Amino acid sequence: MSRKDVPRAGLLKAALAGKITNAQGALAMHVSVRQFQRVKVRFAAAGARGLLHRLRGRPSPRRLAAEVRTPAATLLQTTYAGLNDCHATEKLQEVGGLQLSRSSVRRLRRALGLPPKRRRRARPGRTRRTPEAQMGALVQLDASPFAWLEDRGPTLALHGAIDDATGTGLALYFRPTEDLHGYATLLQQLCTTYGLPLALYGDHLGVFVRNDPHWTLEEELRGTQDPTHFGRILQEVGIGYIAAHSPQAKGRIERFWQTLQDRLVSELRLRGICTPEAANAFLPAFLADLNPRFARAPADAAAA
Repeated sequence: MSRKDVPRAGLLKAALAGKITNAQGALAMHVSVRQFQRVKVRFAAAGARGLLHRLRGRPSPRRLAAEVRTPAATLLQTTYAGLNDCHATEKLQEVGGLQLSRSSVRRLRRALGLPPKRRRRARPGRTRRTPEAQMGALVQLDASPFAWLEDRGPTLALHGAIDDATGTGLALYFRPTEDLHGYATLLQQLCTTYGLPLALYGDHLGVFVRNDPHWTLEEELRGTQDPTHFGRILQEVGIGYIAAHSPQAKGRIERFWQTLQDRLVSELRLRGICTPEAANAFLPAFLADLNPRFARAPADAAAA
């Protein structure tokens, strides 16, 4: 018997002995009078065993079927080991043909004793900047050096651009290091696929802005330093640039890297990709699959 059932036996004995009324017993048990009468009948017939719920000990009718649970458990420990619950659910549904919910996959993973990919943390209580209303009004760009190919290939720097209004991944490109060539290729992909954005939002990297203290006489007379090579490109095509003062200021692309370091690494591993050329060739298909899952509609449907 549970701790909830133990005091009920004394109340039912008192009711059967006529010491309390059904209404008093129902009030003490926090049930209706009719339910108290039903329980009293079962208690009189079967004793304390009649207080147990009749479904206790029976398997749940909503449990996972063995033909679904067994192959899912095998895949979670082999092919899809290391994937987060949401990503593993998508793979089990789309590739394995197993219809499970994310919560079912999480329960199954915990039952197998597999650790989570990332520990859950409470969201910090702070006010975030309101996203731009139109797609293309502001594009955040950055690069992330990471072991994208794990131990199958070299460490690469993934250059990426994400739309501020919709969270759409606009362009991705692998380079050995974060450099001008990577950002120029990224800008070319962005402009030829979507068009020219109004402004870019990045950091104070020397590729974007001048960080040196050297001023020529012409610059001193003019009052501004000459732009970098990338800055001249932006001036010629009429794109503004905003330099963030902290990673938190461009938090949307920072969170985008967390998603990619989780999902893209797993997708590259599942396909056995081990060269930068093959990885770059896979990126358009990856974005085409990723954006419908995470992108959202802008506040204003007209693109900037």
